[in-house]
Amino acid sequence: MRAVRDHERAVDALRRSYAAVPAGDPVRLAKQTSNLFRPRSAPRTPGLDVRGLTGVLGVDPAARTADVQGMCTYEDLVDATLPYALMPLVVPQLRTITLGGAVTGLGIESTSFRNGLPHESVLEMDVLTGAGKVVTTRPRGEHAELHRAFPNSLGSLGYATRLRIELQPVRRYVSLRNIRFTRLEELVDAVAEVVAKGAWGGEPVDAMDGVVFSPGEAYLVLGAFSDEADGGPSDYTGQEIYYRSLRRRTRDTLTTYDYLWRWDTDWFWCSSAFGAQHPVVRRLWPRRYRRSDVYHRIVRLEHRHRVAARVDRWRGRPARERVVQDVEIPLGRTAEFLHWFAGEVGMTPVWLCPLRLREPAGAGSAKAWLLYPLRPGETYVNIGFWGSVPIAAGAADGDVNRRIERMVSESGGHKSLYSDAYYDRAAFNRLYGGDTWRAVKDRYDPDHRLTGLYEKAVTRA
Repeated sequence: MRAVRDHERAVDALRRSYAAVPAGDPVRLAKQTSNLFRPRSAPRTPGLDVRGLTGVLGVDPAARTADVQGMCTYEDLVDATLPYALMPLVVPQLRTITLGGAVTGLGIESTSFRNGLPHESVLEMDVLTGAGKVVTTRPRGEHAELHRAFPNSLGSLGYATRLRIELQPVRRYVSLRNIRFTRLEELVDAVAEVVAKGAWGGEPVDAMDGVVFSPGEAYLVLGAFSDEADGGPSDYTGQEIYYRSLRRRTRDTLTTYDYLWRWDTDWFWCSSAFGAQHPVVRRLWPRRYRRSDVYHRIVRLEHRHRVAARVDRWRGRPARERVVQDVEIPLGRTAEFLHWFAGEVGMTPVWLCPLRLREPAGAGSAKAWLLYPLRPGETYVNIGFWGSVPIAAGAADGDVNRRIERMVSESGGHKSLYSDAYYDRAAFNRLYGGDTWRAVKDRYDPDHRLTGLYEKAVTRA
């Protein structure tokens, strides 16, 4: 745990590094890791000093809260809370996602069908604003407007230095049911039942996600916290690979720790691109390097040096378009979207994660969030797809992503902004709270020193 004095010194260092950035120069965090797939222009100035803002300040098991620094990873946060049999209400899938990053850039996981998104469990935040001041935001009070606009602002309104979040009790294990569906419409009906009842087939459900291998083969994974491990817990950090287990097992058990990071070991299924799922390579690939941040560093090197692209050109293969997106589709349109995606894009597998804005005081108590306006009371399904497709003759790089954006909008959905976006400014402002964002921006960053939201998400500034 970090001492309060150390935290105060770290915040002072951050403020000094911010004040040292010349007016007009871009402001960036000096981060060692990133989960963005959005290329950005090279910085001209050193990043902000966040070296002392990476820890947990305290866990209150009686109040079920934690005070956490903004650059603390969920891996470190979970390590601090699980000894108290507690965890954050939503733990995004990848270890090195930071709490501040998930709140300002959104995150999701299998508890989101009842707990919403990470920012919905934030009780208060300390935010370094574009004006160089640190203010404390809460859902009500002087800075409530910033509190509600901060989610999905991507650092365009400021940076969280400390967050107080709610925690939930957990048990030692997570018992899983892997339910196969041969019709997507039936899977959608099952999601609706779980959301309505908190159970399926007479058994309680604490967590829910799924995988689509094809429209005729999809799995809903229903988890329940448990103190018992029937048959002993599975381990998918060795030779076994988690997503493949859905086809082989109808029931499974993981420790709660391993369940939280079940997707990280193989970056869902994307580790296959590096050969890490080949049995021989896997035995030789050290276990400590089977994790998402290692794979992401390899991808960043490829983006920089374009080795694979040059090899493809040498072999006469077509250039490829990166299609890395997470989109939220209303439940009633999910089967339709998945059928369209299978026919028009054809990437498999895809991840499913049902989502509803949190209702902390019961039905009707959900709040809309200003820059990511999902509708309270409506169930969505996050659909994640991560890979690339050949660029067809006569087509241009970005065409497939633009078609996906149009279909998401036509379906009444939204998409996350951690990767490529192609909206024009008018459409972007309509979808992501443009007028509201500008009003908050003018108040807390009157000189517009921080890069704008559209510039970050679309023009890659």
